[in-house]
Amino acid sequence: MHRRIIAPGALAAASVLLAIPASAASASPGAPGIGDPYYPAYGNGGYDVSHYDLRLKYQPATDELEGTATILAKTTQDLSRFDLDFLLDVSEVRVNGAVAAFTTSGEHELEITPKTALAKGATVTVVVRYSGIPSSKQAYGFTSWHRTADGGVGANEPEAAWWWFPSNDHPLDKATYDVSVLVPDGSQAISNGTLQSTSSRLGWTRYNWRSNKPQATYLATLAVGKFDITTGTTESGIPVVNAYSKDLGDNAGAARASIERTGEIADWLSGYFGPYPFDALGGYVPNTNTGYALETQTRPFYSPRQFANGSNVSVVVHELAHQWYGDYVSVAGWKDIWLNEGFARYAQWLWSEHEGEGTAQELADYVYASHPADDAFWTVKPGDPGAANQFDIAVYDRGALAVQALRDEIGDDAFFAVLKGWPQKHAYGNASVVDFQQYAEQISGEELGSLFDTWLFQPAKPAAPAARTASVAKAPAAPVQPKSWKKIAATNDVHEH
Repeated sequence: MHRRIIAPGALAAASVLLAIPASAASASPGAPGIGDPYYPAYGNGGYDVSHYDLRLKYQPATDELEGTATILAKTTQDLSRFDLDFLLDVSEVRVNGAVAAFTTSGEHELEITPKTALAKGATVTVVVRYSGIPSSKQAYGFTSWHRTADGGVGANEPEAAWWWFPSNDHPLDKATYDVSVLVPDGSQAISNGTLQSTSSRLGWTRYNWRSNKPQATYLATLAVGKFDITTGTTESGIPVVNAYSKDLGDNAGAARASIERTGEIADWLSGYFGPYPFDALGGYVPNTNTGYALETQTRPFYSPRQFANGSNVSVVVHELAHQWYGDYVSVAGWKDIWLNEGFARYAQWLWSEHEGEGTAQELADYVYASHPADDAFWTVKPGDPGAANQFDIAVYDRGALAVQALRDEIGDDAFFAVLKGWPQKHAYGNASVVDFQQYAEQISGEELGSLFDTWLFQPAKPAAPAARTASVAKAPAAPVQPKSWKKIAATNDVHEH
């Protein structure tokens, strides 16, 4: 018998090797972007978030924000390092309870290196402690944090989260949220979803909000200020919370006259798009100097300027339509923005019909005739407009023309079946323009490639032959302006971010 002698040092080394997970050797950094060609650095690779728990303290007088973000995620590869999108100052990061190394890079990358590599498919808890003054931070030369006289607001598209919580900032990674905010007594904190509870102690009040359905990061919002708050319930039983800054001045009445119709409009939209997909509803108007509105999930953000010329129910229709087209079903990539804006604009056209102020067909005829063939309007392709033109008016108006052309092509029965079925088809998920075309073909039984190409992807005004029998291409040279047009046009800066 021969006995093999193993030196103690060699035995110890072998034990260490056995202790290292097989995946560690193959672990690599997660990508600094999720892969969107419009915004290569937005989002991150290597993991998928399921929940954000945000515990915040905000001082309106100084715009100081302190926070602890607990992020629950699952790895999608063997990870040696991963990024979060964030701008504020970080004091500590822990991954699965252990202190992790971190640094910053690029415009908004927080690079985190856990103490040990993370295996693919692992459940991960990331805790980030941070603080800072959001209004002092910029990326790419701009800020998405709106400082107000009585506080601050986080709301913008395609990015807003970096200024108030670390995240995987792209619509492809949707998650649920708990947002708990401590503010001085006399101020209120508004966020998405349902208000779970409030409590006061030693001059501070804590507001606890919950969003229990998947939500894209840009659809998460935070507003702190002094608000008048109204509550109610839709006819279908959804609780409504609306908030109006106390210093809206001359715009206050028009804002309320518009947004207080939120429940009515949501119930009306459900007739076209199916049941309202969330358990909360509302809107808020802080006293910001920006001009746009945004479909922040369950509780859209509206600028006071949207109501400078009187009530504007049409903009409320637009943002609430997004709760189905944009929030319930979100874009797979930012090039798919037509799925959001074309349909939200078309909802305004349907509302015009409902109000007897011009049919969708009359509006389509008017838009088509209003732009001559050499107008730059026709050079923007709604199906893939490019990052620079993502919110161009053509994405809205030419986008709605494409929706009307589809209606003309497949007929009302199939068209309205598509409108209602699409949100359920991709409920709480993501989808592309190609996915929508395939769904419309499935429901209608027609081949629609030429129609979609003509209206969404050709940088030219569709001619009558190319548009087949779509009556938008046969409009008279100078149709009468529908009565609703000025109200609809007043929302044209709705997403001028």
